[in-house]
Amino acid sequence: MPSSSKAQNDNEGSRPNIVWIMLEDWSNDLGCYGTEGIQTPITDELASQGARYTNAFCTSPVCSTSRSAMLTGFHQNYIGAQQHRTAEKDKEELPHGIKPLPLLLKEAGYYTALMKSTKTDANFKGDLGFMGDDWKDRKKGQPFFAQITLTGTHRAWKRDPLNPIAIDEVVLPPYYADTPFARRDWANGLEQMQLCDREIGEILCRLEDEGLAKNTLVILIGDNGRCHIRGKQFLYDPGIQVPLIMRWPGQIEAGRVRDDLVQSIDVTASILDAAGVKPTTPLHGKSLFSDHLSTRQYIFAARDRMGDTHDAMRTIRSEEYKLIHNLMPERAWLQFSGYKEDNYPMLAEMNVMYLEGKLNEDQAKFFAPTKPEFELYHISRDPYELQNLAYEKEYGAIKDTLLAELYEWRKSIHDQGVSQEFRMGGLSSKYPTRTLEEWKERYESWKPYVFRSPDEEVVHPFH
Repeated sequence: MPSSSKAQNDNEGSRPNIVWIMLEDWSNDLGCYGTEGIQTPITDELASQGARYTNAFCTSPVCSTSRSAMLTGFHQNYIGAQQHRTAEKDKEELPHGIKPLPLLLKEAGYYTALMKSTKTDANFKGDLGFMGDDWKDRKKGQPFFAQITLTGTHRAWKRDPLNPIAIDEVVLPPYYADTPFARRDWANGLEQMQLCDREIGEILCRLEDEGLAKNTLVILIGDNGRCHIRGKQFLYDPGIQVPLIMRWPGQIEAGRVRDDLVQSIDVTASILDAAGVKPTTPLHGKSLFSDHLSTRQYIFAARDRMGDTHDAMRTIRSEEYKLIHNLMPERAWLQFSGYKEDNYPMLAEMNVMYLEGKLNEDQAKFFAPTKPEFELYHISRDPYELQNLAYEKEYGAIKDTLLAELYEWRKSIHDQGVSQEFRMGGLSSKYPTRTLEEWKERYESWKPYVFRSPDEEVVHPFH
């Protein structure tokens, strides 16, 4: 990887174009990351042409809060953007003199485009700095920044008629019930990513056809983790770990695999570094073209309100351990969320199995009516985060160290925690959210949709 000084160019003609491809709700479930069953040849080739990061994490496990952080390079709690999809989300200006990334690039002479999807999900108001919807509208010789969001991986998913995935080709994490229904839902998501892989190919082909590829920094990342149980909206790795691939011919060594601890806000800092733009307010993120990663010990993430579903969690993760502090342990992980119950087929099946006593110990843990205040996982030995060590005496010193670091980080971002009003508010926290018969009815409603053939049109049961 180049140094910061190499990334910065004073000559406008030599400044790189920047294409930031954003996958919605997608963790590192790609062929180049070793996922079974999926075929993503274009993304895999992109990774072989640049650097692939194996320990990249977003700062919040849902789109609007995570994207607000990426748009600015600051943790969402620091800028008051931590509450997902709330009525007041766009009423506050950015604090501390902070400006959004596209606006900084625009002011530096870049043409800034928001392409394919108009979704920005900024939890703040003000000019983001986007100038148009395609880089073709830039002035001659003007460098461009394009943010391109691929929406397909957001539920609901389309099947891939060109390359359907059989359910015996996939491998489920052990915290899911291993059933044909669950396997089909999982495989359907992978098929949708295969469709997005071809969209990525179209973007890369256009860069080649227009003679832009050699001077374009291409970034591929997910806005938050996977859209499954224990994924999106939660602080386990599937909820916050994202793919990160960067290609910049002549500047990023091809075929690099990096295991540094990376945060999505580091991408923001890297883009500004590559463009030679210095923000007036130092970012929380650090440029990947600098030496900061070599000394980083931890990454941090936070989850707060999801619409009208109230909860709050904070996490610190090192290469070896993760500590989660559940600030509202009295509430179930699976307290009512209309979004999840109307979009996660496996949630219906596993609720039926839970209420019938058919889940094993690891599968049933997430369906408990309350949470422990602390969860500590030895990631290197327990990658699925199933054995909570927070209350084991031999891990007391590790827990204390991580908790002290977590408190220090929370203080640095002005994290206010949970008020009594917030604790008592929101939708009902009653759990289970439905009776066994009601869950059975929803499970049956899902079956035709989940098991549809690649060429079959079936109406989504809850849309």
